[in-house]
Amino acid sequence: MASIEEKVEEHFKALLDDLHIRHFGKTEEINSSITEALKAADSKSGGSGANYPDIQLLLQNKTRRDIPVMIEAKGTKNRLEKLTPDGGIELVSKGKNPNRAVQQFAVNGALHYGLAILDEGTYNEVIIIGINGTTLENGRVKDPEVKAYYVSEKNNRVPKELVGFDFVQMKKSNIDTFFEELDRLSLTDAEREKLKRVKEETLEQSIKSIHQRIYDDASIKTLLNTNDKLYLFCGLIMAGLTTEGVKPLKVSDFDSNDDATDNDGKLILTRTESFLRKKNCPSEKVAMVLNSLRPVFEKHDLWKPVNGESVIKSIYKQVKADILPLLESNIHLDFTGKILNSLSDWVSIENDKQNDVVLTPRFVTNLMARITRTDMDSFVWDTCMGSSGFLVSAMEIMINDAKKRIKDTQELDKKIEHIKHNQLLGIEVLGNIYILAVLNMILMGDGSSQIICGDSHKEGPKFIKSHKDTFPANVFLLNPPYSAPGKGLIFVEEALSRMQTGYGAVLIQENAGSGQGDVYSKQILEKNTLIASVHMPVDLFNGKSSVQTAIYLFQVNRPHEADDVVTFIDFSEDGYTRQNRKKSTQKVNLRNTDHALERYDEVAAICLGKKPKTSYYTEANGHVIRDTVTLDGDDWTFNQHKKIDTTPTEADFKKTVADYLAWKVGAILKGQVSVDD
Repeated sequence: MASIEEKVEEHFKALLDDLHIRHFGKTEEINSSITEALKAADSKSGGSGANYPDIQLLLQNKTRRDIPVMIEAKGTKNRLEKLTPDGGIELVSKGKNPNRAVQQFAVNGALHYGLAILDEGTYNEVIIIGINGTTLENGRVKDPEVKAYYVSEKNNRVPKELVGFDFVQMKKSNIDTFFEELDRLSLTDAEREKLKRVKEETLEQSIKSIHQRIYDDASIKTLLNTNDKLYLFCGLIMAGLTTEGVKPLKVSDFDSNDDATDNDGKLILTRTESFLRKKNCPSEKVAMVLNSLRPVFEKHDLWKPVNGESVIKSIYKQVKADILPLLESNIHLDFTGKILNSLSDWVSIENDKQNDVVLTPRFVTNLMARITRTDMDSFVWDTCMGSSGFLVSAMEIMINDAKKRIKDTQELDKKIEHIKHNQLLGIEVLGNIYILAVLNMILMGDGSSQIICGDSHKEGPKFIKSHKDTFPANVFLLNPPYSAPGKGLIFVEEALSRMQTGYGAVLIQENAGSGQGDVYSKQILEKNTLIASVHMPVDLFNGKSSVQTAIYLFQVNRPHEADDVVTFIDFSEDGYTRQNRKKSTQKVNLRNTDHALERYDEVAAICLGKKPKTSYYTEANGHVIRDTVTLDGDDWTFNQHKKIDTTPTEADFKKTVADYLAWKVGAILKGQVSVDD
């Protein structure tokens, strides 16, 4: 069937005329910003060439809020839009023509134009519309169809469908009401979580690609040890992040001079210092970071030009293109954890065996922050914070809770600042990991105020002067070094003893609670109540550590009593499938293959004493056990409370007889026994 695309365009242009809505054709210019945005972007075929939306609009309300509208027309059956298997608008597909969707489908092409406008930066929101039709009647389109989406930076460019859209909503008299409807469109929790997973997977692959390049280049590889690579990543990112009052660092700003005092390494150090100062980092923290970065960026072989370009400039190109856009979205990502995950694919972190530098997955840090009842009024601390993954998850929960509960904008802003600067405390003994934690918290909006580099046995709430010598901790989150006394329980006992109220959760080697926790497990129960024990997947740290772990949840400052009931959960099947990073050919090392999000929600509900929405883990199916523990602290594990029924059943009898007969027949056929035996 021949396309009636031109007739479709005519139909909708006539409709816009009837509504007195000003519209622009393919080659008409709305303004220079939109024209330049469409000109600078790749064409729909993926190469160079101009972009010409079929119809363009610029909506404006009475407060001079402008929203561009990109409309793409098709005129063939089933060409309105093409979606991915998970319901997204497809932009790139597999096969010989990866740009097929944006070329052949109306909504997809409109989204291509809309994203080009957002990339240019003048506008932070756009409406995309696909129009289509397949049949003519008396020269007019008989079956016009429309689908519209709102795409904005506030929603991280996730298209939100305008359900029931009608062009009449764009009439001048209806614009203010229409804009109010757009403002009510926001990401659901499920969409936000999905987006976060996609961004984290993309981020890890981008970091991995850069690290692979360093690993494969012998001339670079020999220059950088593990710490050097950590600092290289951090410096390039801090120098490149958009900072108020400092012009964004462009690739063209790198001159690749062969000069000891004016080179690309010096440029990174200068910009990093500006970044830290603009983030109001104290002078001692700035000095510590720069002292760590300086030996790397002063390496002659990194800043000297080779064929007119330094290694630093070359790597920065990739960082700016692939990593910085992800970090500058408003989705909080444990970026530094991804750095360490990438580096651990090929090398061991310095002192890893002694200090057990194992990064806790974000979905676990989030679970632990939830079951400790973290909210906007919590004071959260971590005495072995690593790259601050627990604090990142806690801060996000605290801020989201504040947004739900505080309606006054000024009060909300004040509360968020208080959360970032006063309600989080982290301590890390390793200097190289500490720098990653500082960067992680800065990326969260500068929650690095109370990030301490030191020994947690000496540092703690009572040493924090900003709170008049106290930090009223009521949430404790921890993944301790398992080689420490009590398999790491020494950190738990010390921390809980400094708290007056609240909850603590520790991800730890499970046998610390089965008699190998030294004196610490018993001492913990003398002052705190064990609420839950969660048996975790054995491959939780796949590719890094294979120890069996458990989450132990405590109520602080309430001695455990002999008749207190503890909830034991077998969470060994958490819905995720993992691949070994070094051997896997999969791009995604972690895949949600069996309702992982719902399973984590269910475990959180069980630990919090709430009614779960699903039933993957119940007493009926044996995945939940409620039982008491001794006050000796040596029976905290799920398997120690698992009841094994040894009473033989009829099925057991039948199986035994069948096994015997199978053996007997095989033995007779082999001549090993006679029929009469």
